[in-house]
Amino acid sequence: MGNFEFDGEKYKKASKHQKEWGGSLISQLELNGNEIILDLGCGDGVLTDNLSSLVPDGKVIGIDASYGMIQTAKKFEKDNLSFIHMDINEMDFNNCFDLIFSNATLHWVKNHDKLLKHCFNALKTKGIIRWNFAAHGNCSNFFETIYAVMNENEFKNFYSNFKWPWYMPSKEEYKKLMEKTRFHIVYLEYENADRYFSDSEEMIKWIDQPSIVPFIKCIPIENKENFRNRVIDMMIEKTEQSDGRCFETFRRIDLKAVKDI
Repeated sequence: MGNFEFDGEKYKKASKHQKEWGGSLISQLELNGNEIILDLGCGDGVLTDNLSSLVPDGKVIGIDASYGMIQTAKKFEKDNLSFIHMDINEMDFNNCFDLIFSNATLHWVKNHDKLLKHCFNALKTKGIIRWNFAAHGNCSNFFETIYAVMNENEFKNFYSNFKWPWYMPSKEEYKKLMEKTRFHIVYLEYENADRYFSDSEEMIKWIDQPSIVPFIKCIPIENKENFRNRVIDMMIEKTEQSDGRCFETFRRIDLKAVKDI
């Protein structure tokens, strides 16, 4: 997923939209109450805890590559809920899970060929993947802003070897990828989930955790504040509406597929 470290407590306060999408995803699950579930990129653990309440006779495991996220998530641990500090790219489960769930995470995973193979192996027969993650067209204002600031004279030398941190495919691209696997696609949709932040402060929290993290990591400490301020100022100018809210494009891949062999 890339070696990015996040602040779980700050993320919990800055992830209103992610929680909305995740709550909707969970509400669509058809569970008997005894399933074994894996949550990929569990973040602060709030949604993983919600999942565990739906499977009192089952078990939920949340994994995340960020130590800060896992430390926050572990506060939710109980008999049927545990968390593991693990990079999704390194997971090696076999025939363990009835459901692999993921919300607002898998755009951080660059190699989905590998991801899908690992998930196929990790599922029991007839097991399900139920994912929602960022797609092509996502965060167009933030991306335009971050590109512009990265290319300013003060900062551009710090990005000579920078690798873009996300994979955000179109529906057509992801359908082709899925068709190379042995999963049966139940549905694969492209969603417009555009959102307004209630004010600039709410948007700034979202910029700080998690959006700017991969970029500010490249900047020496004496330049970090200038970089952050340039991004924030430009984003407010670009996205602020007459009523004080700030607009951003959010586009998602919504996927349900079954291990059907």
